[in-house]
Amino acid sequence: MKKSLYSLTLMDSVVAEIDRLAARQGTNRSNLVNQILADYVSMMTPEKRIDAIFRHIEALAQQGELVPYVTPNQRTMSLKSSLEYKYRPTIRYELQLYRIPEGAIGELNVVFRTQSQALLTEIEAFLRLWVRLESIYVAKLHDKSPVRYELHGNRFTRSLSLPENRDYSDEQLADAISAYVGMFDDLLKGYITGRYPPAELENRYIAYLNSGTGLI
Repeated sequence: MKKSLYSLTLMDSVVAEIDRLAARQGTNRSNLVNQILADYVSMMTPEKRIDAIFRHIEALAQQGELVPYVTPNQRTMSLKSSLEYKYRPTIRYELQLYRIPEGAIGELNVVFRTQSQALLTEIEAFLRLWVRLESIYVAKLHDKSPVRYELHGNRFTRSLSLPENRDYSDEQLADAISAYVGMFDDLLKGYITGRYPPAELENRYIAYLNSGTGLI
């Protein structure tokens, strides 16, 4: 949605309260006033839509093993997990949704909290296998907005986009993102522990796809 600059005459005391509330919510004066006015006229803003999606993901995560962290009025949220490995190293899944999507609707950042070179080598092997599987099975669903991958140190980034010719409600999108992260987490842990060698991992990945998970 396009934004423009408008001149308004407001009471100083009102603006002071707006600023205090904005600081508590982690936003700024303009965004908060925009949200208040949108609420008043019952209008859905991109910020409210993102917040609603994150709240639904948070509710879904609380039913499983992932620990969600959501800050109101932000375009990012995170989910924390831990590997079945010595010292229980943590994984943080950082979700970002774009205010105005152009192709990709957002991105998933997977951050690995470990100094173990042996574990990092295993994780990198899993990621190579993961990218190969997605290129075989889901890349064709995203011809107009190909999935992007990046690996920098302990951070793996994957773009998120909707399959072509499919529409998702906000709740369905939250379900799809939550299911994707859960699938990734399950298969990563299974690979690291040795429960899912490459052939078994592929079989389980296909089973997830057949259930409708992992298409975004």
